[in-house]
Amino acid sequence: MSIADFIGLIGVAAYLSAYGLLQLGILKVEDDRYALLNGIGAIAILYSLIFDFNLPSFITQAAWLIFTIIGYVRSRSRRRLSKGANT
Repeated sequence: MSIADFIGLIGVAAYLSAYGLLQLGILKVEDDRYALLNGIGAIAILYSLIFDFNLPSFITQAAWLIFTIIGYVRSRSRRRLSKGANT
């Protein structure tokens, strides 16, 4: 197994962990750890795709990373606004 494959598998583990922990109610979508696991998953799989390129997978992972970043920023903005309203 190559290093790229190993890193890709770390990405798969991160995705599955995020989804599993969400389904078990341990994490919530707003939890920073959920976004972190999704971001790590996307980046690791994108890295592995550099060495064994697949266009549909690359597009899927790039979109997943973009959506994760957007969701994280929106979640942080809402929390910041909520804290400001409570003060």
